[in-house]
Amino acid sequence: MANKGKTQLLMTWVASPDKVSEVDRLVESHGSFMAKTHDRDGSNALLSYDLSKGPELENPLDPSSRSTGSTRYVLSEVYSSPAGIEDHWRLTQESWSDFGAMVEMLASCETQTLHCGSIAQSLW
Repeated sequence: MANKGKTQLLMTWVASPDKVSEVDRLVESHGSFMAKTHDRDGSNALLSYDLSKGPELENPLDPSSRSTGSTRYVLSEVYSSPAGIEDHWRLTQESWSDFGAMVEMLASCETQTLHCGSIAQSLW
């Protein structure tokens, strides 16, 4: 389904090798929390949720370059409207038991975010 005009929350972060097992635990916790708590219909609807991980590359523009040894994570959440992202932040702060641990972990990693992006292009 194409998502042009919908709202996206995108986060990417790089974890050093000593943090990967804890980040993986938090990622699993986050996915379970999202599945149990987020609307699938209406203005708050979560339309898609993807969290991927892979090696951080020495040259991010060359897929054949060597790994730095760290792991890059990319989280993409697409909502029907900005109201869905507002609801997401409310829900996570109020009821996700690992919210504080995730905030602390992200603060210790190389983290970048797009909190309320409007999807400019989308296919299928």
